[in-house]
Amino acid sequence: MPESRDTEYDSHRLLLRNTCLADYDDIHLIMEAVYPNLDGAWSREQFESQIQRFPEGQICIEDNGRVVAAAISLIVDYRRWGDRHKYWEITGKGFLTTHDPDGDTLYGVDVFVDPEYRGMRLGRRLYDARKELCEKLNLRAIVAGGRIPGYARYREEMSPQQYVELVKSHEVTDPVLTFQLSNDFHVRRIINDYLPDDKESHAYATLLEWINIYYEEKETLIGATKQVVRVGAVQWQMRPLKSLDELLQQVEYFVDAVSGYQADVVLFPEFFNGPLMGQFNQDNTAEAVRHLADYTDTLRQEMVNLALAYNINIIAGSMPEYDGRELRNVSYLCRRDGSWDKQYKLHITPDERSYWGLKGGDKVRIFETDFGKIGILICYDVEFPELPRLLADQGLQILFVPFWTDTKNAYLRVRRCAQARAIENECYVVISGSVGNLPKVENMDMQYSQAAVFTPSDFAFPHDAVAAEATPNTEMTLIADLDLDNLKELRTHGAVRNLVDRRLDLYEVRWKR
Repeated sequence: MPESRDTEYDSHRLLLRNTCLADYDDIHLIMEAVYPNLDGAWSREQFESQIQRFPEGQICIEDNGRVVAAAISLIVDYRRWGDRHKYWEITGKGFLTTHDPDGDTLYGVDVFVDPEYRGMRLGRRLYDARKELCEKLNLRAIVAGGRIPGYARYREEMSPQQYVELVKSHEVTDPVLTFQLSNDFHVRRIINDYLPDDKESHAYATLLEWINIYYEEKETLIGATKQVVRVGAVQWQMRPLKSLDELLQQVEYFVDAVSGYQADVVLFPEFFNGPLMGQFNQDNTAEAVRHLADYTDTLRQEMVNLALAYNINIIAGSMPEYDGRELRNVSYLCRRDGSWDKQYKLHITPDERSYWGLKGGDKVRIFETDFGKIGILICYDVEFPELPRLLADQGLQILFVPFWTDTKNAYLRVRRCAQARAIENECYVVISGSVGNLPKVENMDMQYSQAAVFTPSDFAFPHDAVAAEATPNTEMTLIADLDLDNLKELRTHGAVRNLVDRRLDLYEVRWKR
């Protein structure tokens, strides 16, 4: 409260509540003071109609029994009105006859504060109450037409568009627009003749929108998209194996164990089937890895069967695929509904190229699952920030990185890059590798791993941005719960917002092919 204000109260007693008919006299006085050049207050008939048609949308703040601030709202089907609507049309001339309980958008009709109470941030409280109402009613957004009264001073110098840009960049302060921008609204467009009597704004207005990130188009009682996803990662022990059946016994053991915790997905490491290479000629490692590829189709199908049997999505690490001409490194997503997809490794390390003759794939994509949108990047690929950024632009929520590294410094390259990808793309990243050694398998004889789950770095996440991590070089499983709503909150209200704040006017990342 301004220091110069004299008050009859010894102390404030603020109460946020819905407006009632008895509040008209207080609200009439405030509107007369706030809008002396815009026809002053609503009539009593308009006020009564507003409360009758949408009582939940009429909100006020009282201080010791007297209303000192208020907000007026209605619900509309925004497609009916579009972006070029006029104020008196969409508000039913102030009577809210246009209120549609089945609409998808909360429309902000007015917010006003007793001039004596300016400086107490009562407007922010009203805006927060509107947002809460929008979320509880499961409405898509809040839309409002915003006056730009400060434009009167600059009308001869610039267009309304230029003025709005100056306000957005904090070069100019507008008494209305600056406040709305600070409350997380963004400008959809500038409209003319919105409120013809608004001489200060010269009839211009900004069309503002606040998106409800929790909006669900239709509630699904069964099989709805999850808010909290439970992920599992297998830190896999490399051990000599004589057959595919022995490998599958180990795989099923871990699938069984992780699914027992009701996990939604389990990640295996890159080349987790590497021990089977010990059956083949190690004098010719290129030939041995191509023999290993003979198991791939069978192994993929067995993983799909396990996903169905244990009701868990499986990211089957990676394995070699050989079509008679080209050898590639592929990861399979085996969904618990019986479907599957694949992602090739794009970037090939010098050793993979020289020892095995591996070639990289040429596509990267988002995968739709029953727990969210995911991406898969195999080991070295996570060290290239362009790939996760392309996935982030497609709605990436969780990135899975199966890896194989032989030394700690190789592992740290993967780990540090995975952590950076989580922060810069505002997503979760799950990594897992193998441990132990395979003395009789050339180029896969040593393993180093510490599986981990990384998060963005903000208040809603662990203080060190690590949700979970395994004991280094020990065979084990890792389980973590990941809240996808925290990602939504971060992307709109985070301390920093990497995706939103990119300078797309200066640079972009795009797929060339």
